[in-house]
Amino acid sequence: MRKKKRPDSSPETPEQTARRLALGLLARREHSFHELAVKLAQRGLDDDVIETALDALQAENLLSEERFVEQFVRSRIERGDGPMKIRAELAQRGIDLHRAEQEIEAQDPDWVQLADAQRRKRFGAEIPVEFAERARQARFLQGRGFGMGEIQRALKGDIEE
Repeated sequence: MRKKKRPDSSPETPEQTARRLALGLLARREHSFHELAVKLAQRGLDDDVIETALDALQAENLLSEERFVEQFVRSRIERGDGPMKIRAELAQRGIDLHRAEQEIEAQDPDWVQLADAQRRKRFGAEIPVEFAERARQARFLQGRGFGMGEIQRALKGDIEE
């Protein structure tokens, strides 16, 4: 059976709309302040209304940059992304470099081991000896966000020959 909707005697204010939409997005996953502001603006809400609603959510600890950054970095490490890619994605989401660095250092993964695991998953356990194949695997790891030092160590030697 369907529930009948009660007619609402008072229409929703823009602030209530912003809060409702933001909470709906936060119910799915953590978001940064910047991400939520962009998504709410795309829905036609005024910047002042958005900022007021998001500030209120932060005050209630329903929106937390720290929680977002921690969860984001952990999920990207588990996915096999390197530090450069994680930093870039956080910057796109409005997180400053210093905050991103702090969380990446706090997670403290073994980047070489992670790069090697991604290489093995994609190409197998054998370390390539031919330059072309080493370069191909290095480009793959660069695309995953690993630095040249990590890539060289994952490939057990220097890429540039």
